[in-house]
Amino acid sequence: MSGSAYSANAEASDEVAEEVEQEVGPNHGRMLRSGDFAVELAIVESGTPPEFRAWVTDKGKPVAPQKVGLTLMLTRLGNVREPVGFTAGEEYLRSAETIGEPHSFIVTVNAQYQGQRYEWKYETFEGRSQIEAAIAKSMGIKTAIVGPAVLSEVIRVYGKVVMNPEQTREVRARFDGTVESVKVGLGERVAKGQPVLAINSNENLKTYTVYAPIDGVVLQRNANPGEQSGGRDLLVIANDTALLAELDVFPSTRSRIQVGNPVKLMVRGLRTPIEGVVQQVSPVIQANQSTTVRVSLKGGAKSLAPGRFVTGEIQVASYKVPLAVKRRAIQTFRDFDVVYQQAGDVYEVRMLDLGRESGDWVEVLGGIEAGARYVVENSYIIKADIEKSGAAHEH
Repeated sequence: MSGSAYSANAEASDEVAEEVEQEVGPNHGRMLRSGDFAVELAIVESGTPPEFRAWVTDKGKPVAPQKVGLTLMLTRLGNVREPVGFTAGEEYLRSAETIGEPHSFIVTVNAQYQGQRYEWKYETFEGRSQIEAAIAKSMGIKTAIVGPAVLSEVIRVYGKVVMNPEQTREVRARFDGTVESVKVGLGERVAKGQPVLAINSNENLKTYTVYAPIDGVVLQRNANPGEQSGGRDLLVIANDTALLAELDVFPSTRSRIQVGNPVKLMVRGLRTPIEGVVQQVSPVIQANQSTTVRVSLKGGAKSLAPGRFVTGEIQVASYKVPLAVKRRAIQTFRDFDVVYQQAGDVYEVRMLDLGRESGDWVEVLGGIEAGARYVVENSYIIKADIEKSGAAHEH
């Protein structure tokens, strides 16, 4: 931490001079001196929103606050300038504005007393780290811009993959008779129009062929040569590429789910979710009090097999928020949820007021401005560097 003092009779300088040891006043504030005139300046935040307070003395004796004109200019990260005015109390001057977090800035102090002008400048930083661009790149530190995002409200449910019952066919003999031959085996894949059975009709003793009604796989084979067809299902063929997900939804959330709601299905072993749409909400309540929600699947379903367990996220609402950050960017600093804002090679903590969460995004209600660049990948590196350097909360 460093600082410098200027008076009306001193030559002004924009440089911030290093101090060997900072003098602390009786109110635990920073002492700023010019000859016999002194200002003790501190940020007070116990029992009150953070504010600057100033105690003034001349030749070691208290000066009535009403006799002193005092202003500050706070220069924050990215050369953002924030003026601070003061009002006089009985024992001290207090800032007219609340001092927002983080309390990390260069402070320029201007005081007027008995026709004299005094100026001091010092820096007080917290939650700040400096990392060269090349090093940051090698560490995998990546940034993004704070801005609007579309958040989705989802309901998480569980279920499994099934074959679409509308793509299943039960194959029978059109005219009952003796099964002369079965041309396909159990589990064999067939094409629509492929011969699958030969039946000798009981009516005219002529043999006719039965063809596969759809592309699919033979799920059941209930006929063998020499048997009578007997009006029963001889084969069951299903299109095993036409899949649905059946998800169990309980009464507390059932009313929010509508046909057409988008769905994401997560399958263990697959890195990319499979997208789908709610096709049907069953009107039947099952024994466990759940309702079956059937989801038609889009691309990627070829990697699934019937019976596979899935986790589903059904999107029941979506809304646009003006500011949001990636959830993985958020770290903790003291008692705050924070991200690290970047300005050149400098990274500094930003305390956030957070709102709704959805997937990868978290709504930001305050604490950072739109358009600010923040660390979104490997933000823990910045946190570790700040903790290592011991950047404390000092004023």
